[in-house]
Amino acid sequence: MAQGSRQIQSQAQQQIQTLSPQQILVVKLLELPAVELEDRIHAELLENPALEEGKEDAATDEYAGGVSPEEGMDNDANDYDSLSDYLTEDDIPDYKLQENNRSRDEQAEDIPFSDATSFYEILKEQLRERNLTEHQCELVEYLIGSLDDDGLLRKSLESICDELAIYAGIESTEEELEEALCILQDFDPAGIGARNLQECLMIQILRKKSEEKKPSPILNLEERIISDCYEEFTRKHWEKIIKKLDVREETFNEAIAEITKLNPRPGASLGETIGRNLQQIVPDFLVDTYDDGTINVSLNNRNVPELRMSRDFTEMVEEHTKNKANQSKESKEAMMFLKQKMDAAQGFIDAVKQRQNTLMTTMQAIIDLQRPFFLEGDESLLKPMILKDVAERTGLDISTISRVSNSKYVQTNFGIYPLKFFFSDGYTTEDGEEMSVREIRKILKECIDGEDKKKPLTDDELADILKEKGYPIARRTVAKYRQQLNIPVARLRK
Repeated sequence: MAQGSRQIQSQAQQQIQTLSPQQILVVKLLELPAVELEDRIHAELLENPALEEGKEDAATDEYAGGVSPEEGMDNDANDYDSLSDYLTEDDIPDYKLQENNRSRDEQAEDIPFSDATSFYEILKEQLRERNLTEHQCELVEYLIGSLDDDGLLRKSLESICDELAIYAGIESTEEELEEALCILQDFDPAGIGARNLQECLMIQILRKKSEEKKPSPILNLEERIISDCYEEFTRKHWEKIIKKLDVREETFNEAIAEITKLNPRPGASLGETIGRNLQQIVPDFLVDTYDDGTINVSLNNRNVPELRMSRDFTEMVEEHTKNKANQSKESKEAMMFLKQKMDAAQGFIDAVKQRQNTLMTTMQAIIDLQRPFFLEGDESLLKPMILKDVAERTGLDISTISRVSNSKYVQTNFGIYPLKFFFSDGYTTEDGEEMSVREIRKILKECIDGEDKKKPLTDDELADILKEKGYPIARRTVAKYRQQLNIPVARLRK
């Protein structure tokens, strides 16, 4: 019996989560700070005639007439999906936009506070100017958000690849991230997106070479020093470099002088260049602490209008519904238009409510976790807290907590702080005691600031001093925190 070739077919069941338009709207509103939310609401009011300012009617969910537009026509339009499973716990309480917030007549005292435009925003502006695919834009934007305050990328591409899949639902490869990083490193200022100081300096040197028609010998020597003699360069072993590269001392000194002009912290310098372009910060949350230990939190919604469905539209729906037996083609098309606008208006109202609820839930959890700070205003009282801690307390997703904490500010009795200020890692000792990394870094900096500059402290000596102060951490941990503070090793601090 002849055996013919068989083609084996297999089926695999795969579950893919897609976001509805309503969920996407909620996510976008969640990311907006107070001022941008006001602009977004006013834009929606201008765009959708079914939406208007005013207190919501009790029968809004029934289109104020007790009859849904679907009853007046036959169509296959789908309702928006429920959001309760996406961003918050089930059975979210329904409340008015101004409920549990400050009244319009109550004017909270503003605390003057201004901040320079974030270099993250400037990088995103440059991203929008690039002709990239949607996937490339997502990767580059995530890389921008992963930069530290110096504009450097301290995380590995492998870990970022995992974060994208877990928190953002974006599948990518390390090769794609490498390509996205090359795009980011082409942004201004030169050195942005470098993974270490050596790469940061090299990017700046290569940028200068690309801008010159014929690179100078000094510029070529700069490249050789950083690429071939970087370890000797960091140790200031000039004689070894001169001998290794076989160059004249005068020429070498000239190259070193040019290298020292390069910027080791491109992100920080970018903030300095725009420091004069200050903008007023409007806090998203208002937290008042009273003498009896009571802490009250509210949303800063003084300029956010209350929203409701247009009464004119609901009346037109009622009119069309009464005459549905004699509806012409034009009447049905008009009914379809009314339904689309009213669905969009109701969806926007629900999304704003959802945003308010999520923000209040998150801020209350932060206050509960950092209550000593909100009572005393002492930074040393801040406990180690990460996104996961707030997510577990609220029942929200980690990505939701991240969106809430990004670009949001809270006004307290002790000043205005970005929400990110309250997040920090923790260090656990061998005895199981958890300490704040923020506090350890603060003590470490104080030790280094007070050292004898003629004989700076080594990492081992710093570890011993910290142990005496009640912070028993290892030498390698001291070195890690010192690097995070951008403090060089002892021999370079003389």
